[in-house]
Amino acid sequence: EWAEGMVYCAVAVPTKVTKSLGTHGPVLVLALARVNQSEPFKVSLFPVGGGKHFIRIKAKVRKETKAKTGDRVRLRITVLDRADVEYPKDLLDVLSEEDVTKEFKSLPPGEQNLILRRIDEAAKPATREKRIQEAIDAAHRRKEKLADRIKLQKSKRK
Repeated sequence: EWAEGMVYCAVAVPTKVTKSLGTHGPVLVLALARVNQSEPFKVSLFPVGGGKHFIRIKAKVRKETKAKTGDRVRLRITVLDRADVEYPKDLLDVLSEEDVTKEFKSLPPGEQNLILRRIDEAAKPATREKRIQEAIDAAHRRKEKLADRIKLQKSKRK
């Protein structure tokens, strides 16, 4: 149900779709969605427990489709294969400059999906730059975490 005044609404993903994903536990899934005849938009299927997922649909899509509270909508979801995920060139350029491309790509898929979607959805160049910096920061944290893990493994061997 659409909640008036909210920036987005949460929609339950049909059980048969969730079951077909074959996920167990809290796994974020990147998908391409359409509401009625809207333009396709990237969305994550958020786990809510019990093998169920929800998606968030932004107010922009709601306005585009002229959907109101109580309206029935047709929701089409296409789950994207991780191999099909494209990294924005401007993000890849900065990751390369900072030497953290490998670390970014080793982030958990759900975290990576969220970061990529936020970059993709930025409306203003300044917002996009800020979100790219957040991605770089996440990659650096990952690099530190991996380095700490290696140090711990080495100390256990001694």
